[in-house]
Amino acid sequence: MRLSRRALLAATTAATSLTAAPPAAAAGPRRRLRTGFERLAADGYALLDGRRVGIVTNPTGVTRDVRHIVDVMHADPRVDLVAVFGPEHGFRGTAQAGGSEGRYDDPATGLPVYDTYLKSGRPLADVFTASGVDTVVFDIQDVGARFYTYIWTLYDCMEAAQLAGKRFVVLDRPNPVTGRSAQGPVLHKEFATFVGRQPISQAHGMTVAELARLFNGEFLTAPVPLETVLMTGWRRSDLYDASGLPWVPPSPNMPTPDTALVYAGTCLFEGTNLSEGRGTTRPFELLGADGIDGRWAAKVSELALPGVHFREAYFAPTFSKFQGRTVGGVQIHVHDRTAYDPVRTGIALLVTAKQVWDGFAWRSDHWIDKLTGSAQVRTAIDAGAGTEDVVAGWREELAAFRRIRKEYLLYK
Repeated sequence: MRLSRRALLAATTAATSLTAAPPAAAAGPRRRLRTGFERLAADGYALLDGRRVGIVTNPTGVTRDVRHIVDVMHADPRVDLVAVFGPEHGFRGTAQAGGSEGRYDDPATGLPVYDTYLKSGRPLADVFTASGVDTVVFDIQDVGARFYTYIWTLYDCMEAAQLAGKRFVVLDRPNPVTGRSAQGPVLHKEFATFVGRQPISQAHGMTVAELARLFNGEFLTAPVPLETVLMTGWRRSDLYDASGLPWVPPSPNMPTPDTALVYAGTCLFEGTNLSEGRGTTRPFELLGADGIDGRWAAKVSELALPGVHFREAYFAPTFSKFQGRTVGGVQIHVHDRTAYDPVRTGIALLVTAKQVWDGFAWRSDHWIDKLTGSAQVRTAIDAGAGTEDVVAGWREELAAFRRIRKEYLLYK
């Protein structure tokens, strides 16, 4: 760490009623969550007064009554909104994984939409400069996993805003799988990619505002002028259904909060030759391959993992791996969301799949190492390690990350 984290945060985060830590959420049924955008709007957009604003967002940037915030802000004379910046999948969310929508003018507002996907550093800073904005606002719903790329869009945009001399504002939204704790292996820097830029844990247990403060205090070469508009009414133990907010799929294969609950573990199957359920109505909850039968569900069920049952399942993906072919595997059924550990469950599924199916293979590019953040998981499983031994392999690095993370948490 290059500077005192507390000194840095004091210098780079404005002390206003919107950016200060909110009071503890009230108990009882009357508690209502207010997102960062709701608080910004309720304050008359004072934080954006006199600014030429660009916003990084996607279909999840909606109000409680599912109006898109770009449409709302564009229609409000108190906001000078001049540009929109789209991440992976695009501003309107039409692109599949690994795609974006490119540069176009938004038909609804006429605003120019710029593509940020796979841009970082000076090229992305040049996009901000060309757009004519002086303040970049970020409002995207995250799902709590290191390899979900929107948090690295946040990181890249913060870095680019600093290079371009722009102010940066993060509007906070809930972590849909709670903010109780960090879980899983921590990224090793030599494995850094767009599914993990910096050493955080696989399930980070933070909101985007907390991550922005962490990025500014720990990882950016120089801090960006950062302001965070926090939520009120959110507790770290809350799952998404407690928020009362509508769920808009953050990406095409994240259809429900149930998907988000398992994703931090079962996305690891992208690094194997098994289907991770893309092309089905239950992506990341259905896993399988041609040649797998009921032995897998039986084997993983023997582990008695907390909070989850496994059902023998058969399905035919409409696209992606095994398109149009019926495959066998498991469906994950989470019955106790508080006890469920998605990362440990994902490791157990990898270990047992390799034990019962002789066709098991990692992707030839070792994508699993990029997803887990090092070669540790792959080499341990290849050596015959069981679930607990694999998990023990990241215990010390996770403890170290948890100590750093604790300094940036903003909610009770």
